[in-house]
Amino acid sequence: MNRLKEKFQSDITPALMSKFEYESVMQVPKIEKIVINMGVGDAVQNSKALDAAVEDLEIIAGQKPIVTKAKKSIAGFRLREGMPIGTKVTLRGERMYDFLDKLVSIALPRVRDFRGVSTKAFDGRGNYTLGVKEQLIFPEIDYDKVSKVRGMDIVIVTTANTDEEARELLTQFGMPFQK
Repeated sequence: MNRLKEKFQSDITPALMSKFEYESVMQVPKIEKIVINMGVGDAVQNSKALDAAVEDLEIIAGQKPIVTKAKKSIAGFRLREGMPIGTKVTLRGERMYDFLDKLVSIALPRVRDFRGVSTKAFDGRGNYTLGVKEQLIFPEIDYDKVSKVRGMDIVIVTTANTDEEARELLTQFGMPFQK
């Protein structure tokens, strides 16, 4: 069983129950899924760029990502509807906990000049979004094989009803928020 999942059941659940005074264990917010999205803008001119992004994301997430397509045509970007333009992967269950563990304990501390993640990136319904500037902070990515440094968006979807509950949940999981 995963380290973070065990921690959630043994430590985090009782702590949240006492802090927010829930009546049932089922009211305790939990992490539902993590969606990692990588937009590849240069895929319009260079289709090999998308393959590299898919490969990187697969190594990071441990699961094959899907290719996302453009919803609208935008002439200024030479973009037509239906053109492949990015890649995303949705993690649930064990893989989700593995990824969160890796993100919090290994990847985020490797960011240059890291002072903690923003506390303002909650959406009002208990979900948290985090932007990463480069994929090199993940230990699995081989620096020499990277053709282009790409960023990604990581969305952590929780069952929390308020941002306060979600912030407390993520803090308990070890998310390094700014002081």
